[in-house]
Amino acid sequence: MKRVWVVVLVALSIAAVAGLAAQEKKYGEGVSLKGATRIADLLAQPEKYLGKTVRVDGVITGVCEMAGCWMELAQPDTKPARTLRIKVDDGVIVFPVSAKGQRASAEGVFEKVSGEMAKEYAADQERSKGGDTKNPVPSYQVKATGAVIY
Repeated sequence: MKRVWVVVLVALSIAAVAGLAAQEKKYGEGVSLKGATRIADLLAQPEKYLGKTVRVDGVITGVCEMAGCWMELAQPDTKPARTLRIKVDDGVIVFPVSAKGQRASAEGVFEKVSGEMAKEYAADQERSKGGDTKNPVPSYQVKATGAVIY
């Protein structure tokens, strides 16, 4: 009788793990770095991280509604929550708008936003937030090669 219970418990455990894995969706190359860099740290000392490959974890607060080519990740344990744009090549990776509110990890090169990209971000902000000056146009982003949405 004990063996039956052990087999049942093992089967339920395997099913639970499989269910969690099924909820996880990989985009592009996914993430390979084990540890994440805090968004607050990246934004507090950007020069330290420029050009380096980083992993960031957070909650998705926004997604490009036109092409799914970026998402905003917030670090919810900071007040106010710090956000960082995760940008991917158009059409290579497409983030679903329905992912807002879900947790995600993303990996790529931390870079400064300038020129045309800064103008594009300002236009995005105007469309989505009505030009809210409390949320300035992003100065930095992660040019991602992959992400995982949980």
